[in-house]
Formats: sequence, C-alpha cells, structure tokens
Amino acid sequence: MKSRIFAFALAFAGSVFLLSMAGVSLRAAEGGHGHGHGHSNVGKPGEAADVTRTIEIVMRDNSYEPNEVSIKEGETVRFIVKNVGEFVHEFNIGTKEMHLAHQPEMMQMMEQGVLEVDRINWDAAKGMHGSKGMQHGAGHGMGMHDEPNSVLLEPGKSGEIIWTFPDHADLEFACNVPRHYDAGMHRPIKLTH
Repeated sequence: MKSRIFAFALAFAGSVFLLSMAGVSLRAAEGGHGHGHGHSNVGKPGEAADVTRTIEIVMRDNSYEPNEVSIKEGETVRFIVKNVGEFVHEFNIGTKEMHLAHQPEMMQMMEQGVLEVDRINWDAAKGMHGSKGMQHGAGHGMGMHDEPNSVLLEPGKSGEIIWTFPDHADLEFACNVPRHYDAGMHRPIKLTH
C-alpha cells in the first residue's frame, strides 16, 4: 500500500509543472475556471421532485462503474456516488474542456495540502480562499470545490448529485484528482432523444 502511494505521489510530482502550465492556457481561453460558471451548456442543478430515475456510480481506483450512462435530453437524474477505492476520487459532470480546465484547481488543492492521496485534510482546507475555506459536510462540495455538478469523496464515502441535462452537449463524467483523468478515469454521457 505504501509503495503504491509513493509511486502515485512520485508520478504526481512529475506532472505538477505540466498540468499547471496547461491550466494557465486553458483558463485564459475559457475566461475562468473550468466548471460551475455557465452551467447552461452542460445542464443545471436539478430538483428532487423532478428526478425521473437514480443511477448508482461506483468509483474504484482509476475506474467507474458503469462505463457509460445514457440519459434522455432534458432528463433530471439523481446520481448516488460511492467511492470504494483506496484514494480520494471525484465525480464531475462536464465537457472534456471543462475537466481539463478544472484539473489545475485540483492540483492547487493537492499542493496546499488540502487534497491528499487518501483523504481530504480539513484543517488545511480552512485557509483556502480567504476565510471561507472549504466547508466540511456542507452540501455537494467544499470551498473552491463547491459546485453542484461535482462531488469529491474520500475512500468509503458516498455523495449525491441531482442534475438536469441539456438537449444537446458532448458530456462526460470524470475524476480530476491529479493524474486520475490521464489514467482513464472518465466516461461518456450519452444524451438520447
């Protein structure tokens, strides 16, 4: 276990600079961080009363089950997300470009000691984003990771997202924890009529 964590940390350290530089150019192109603002092109937070079905998502280390989800255009879905892996994982609904733009934020969380390989350091989170910090147990997310299209979970934890999907979009769900997306932790969302 410790050798896996060390190998992961070593691989992570080697990618810090490249991901940081990629994030700078993507943010400049998008005009801000990669998720949360302007949900209209990827959908919007849904209401529990409008949910048509529930989909269970299981996060393992570098994989999701199911491999793909099909959703009707305009449908409101409740996602029950469970992290059964040994590492912190994210379930985030967005476009590929949004995920690539969000990854530097996740890198920043790791660099500041908030996001560790296998846990979220709530003490370190208190200092993020001024006095707001990351809010433990407050809704879907925490501080800079407080977005309705995303849930960040420690091993053994579960979370929920209710999302209303748009009529047309090229969407996927992904884990933007450093190196997880590159390791294949992203899956398509197929919108159907």
